[in-house]
Amino acid sequence: MSVSPTTTTSVHRFGHPSSFLVLLFIFTFSCVIIWIFLDDGHKQEFQPPRPRPHSHMKHIMEISEEEWNRLQKALDWPSPDQEITELKLSTSPVHTTFSIVGFNKTYTVGENIHVIITARDHNKNLKSYGGDFFQAKLFNSKLKASVYGKVDDHRNGTYTVDLLLPWEGQAEVSVRLVHSSEVVQIIKKYRDSSFPRSLYYGYFEGSGPKGIRIKEKVECNLKWGSDGSWTKGNCCCEYKDVKTETVWQCERPKQLTCDKLVHHERGALKDPSNKFEQELFSRKLTNVGIPGDKQTINVVQNTTSNGTIERCRSGLTTPVPAGFYFKDIWKSFVCNTQEFSPAQMGNCLKNKIVYLFGDSTTRQWFEYLERKVPGLKRMDLHTPRTGGPLMAVELQNNIIVHWRPHGVPLRFTKMLITDLHYISNDIDEIAGGAHAVIVITFFAHLVFHPLTFYIHEVAKIRQAVLALLSRAPATTVIIKSGNTGSLKNIFQSDWLALQLNTVMKEMFSDINGVVYLDVWQMTSCHYLRENIHPGPVIIANEMNMFLSYVCPP
Repeated sequence: MSVSPTTTTSVHRFGHPSSFLVLLFIFTFSCVIIWIFLDDGHKQEFQPPRPRPHSHMKHIMEISEEEWNRLQKALDWPSPDQEITELKLSTSPVHTTFSIVGFNKTYTVGENIHVIITARDHNKNLKSYGGDFFQAKLFNSKLKASVYGKVDDHRNGTYTVDLLLPWEGQAEVSVRLVHSSEVVQIIKKYRDSSFPRSLYYGYFEGSGPKGIRIKEKVECNLKWGSDGSWTKGNCCCEYKDVKTETVWQCERPKQLTCDKLVHHERGALKDPSNKFEQELFSRKLTNVGIPGDKQTINVVQNTTSNGTIERCRSGLTTPVPAGFYFKDIWKSFVCNTQEFSPAQMGNCLKNKIVYLFGDSTTRQWFEYLERKVPGLKRMDLHTPRTGGPLMAVELQNNIIVHWRPHGVPLRFTKMLITDLHYISNDIDEIAGGAHAVIVITFFAHLVFHPLTFYIHEVAKIRQAVLALLSRAPATTVIIKSGNTGSLKNIFQSDWLALQLNTVMKEMFSDINGVVYLDVWQMTSCHYLRENIHPGPVIIANEMNMFLSYVCPP
């Protein structure tokens, strides 16, 4: 029998093989003693095992090398060239300013104004790198008018915004520092790490000895690594979806078997940041308006029309801005939208089956239709009123509206695990056709988990949508983007949501037959305080956009 070089070296190092076995026994025994001492009878906090780096990440996410590179380019965000450990070196909302270039006494509707943002730290020093997360808009409070402005990062501490002047009257510029570049760096670090910021609970129920009913509550979480590879280990009960290959795992209950999982519920949030990082997230530094030119901009009428006569359909690009508010009505630059009265809503949805998939922001759409469409009544499906799934019907015009939340991970109150389906699986069960309208939104509950997992899930949804449009090309499919929210912290930062929006938009950009409805701009420039659940006036405008695609004027 030949001996490998490694084996030979080991024998020479330790001498006789029996000596090696003795040393191995002593080492193993010592490790056991140390483990017992450290454990000391305390129950270790459950954390699903995390993976080692995997070289086939793109294959697991089921995207091509070319698409991965395209996503990386779209998601690229500047960051500090070194880790900042002093608050005074971070971007200061007090000393950071904006100015209007070449300010004129009057402008005409349709012109742009050019704004420069100059970032400074708390020592009033100019920043030398980019990465700050700003939100900019033009507004007129009296007219209830506003328009979104895209901020361009020049990666040297300066930023520019071109703001369209779409209405006649007066306007002002507003710029907010949502997060400093130092905070974005922290958010990105923890998003890409294996630290589980969001925990969940699983409820097991079943019969024990002598038929006694047993209930056990354990911690659960996603089985996924920051690099996209699957984890290994037998610590837990694992639930792998056959189609999506997504694996959910729960700590193994003490008395019941893994097949007794009945309910799912959101758990605690865990903040991984240290004291210094938490200081950077303080309210006085987060989502703060910065000083700048406060001159009133006077805009006079222009004979050129700002609107569009393009019929609302799939395949249209979303410009910046995508539209603007005037007297609380969203005027789209994408296509010719209209306002729908309740009667017109009912007529538009006649003989339609509407499938709303996603989270509580699509539930808001369900509730809006429930309130506005004459005769539309919710059926009692014996499910939680906010957790669903929900269904409403209107028999005279044969209207059916479904709403269902997406599968785990999901931060909802306690509900049946069997009611949580992956969106791609549900789409696979829909025949489709001219009568079918599908709306998908998928962002709010995914900000707690690795970006690679989100890409994987979106790839599965895209695969299902392509199959649906192949068998039923007349189906209306609408992707509703995520929106801005009230929380700007380590858990639910708008920066995280913006990154997910970028992925969703990029991955559906070349799919014929799919409408991308950008509500990000609609929520970020409105005068209402930002909320993950936008106010009624915003929802009404979103629904007018939606119905304009279902029933184009």
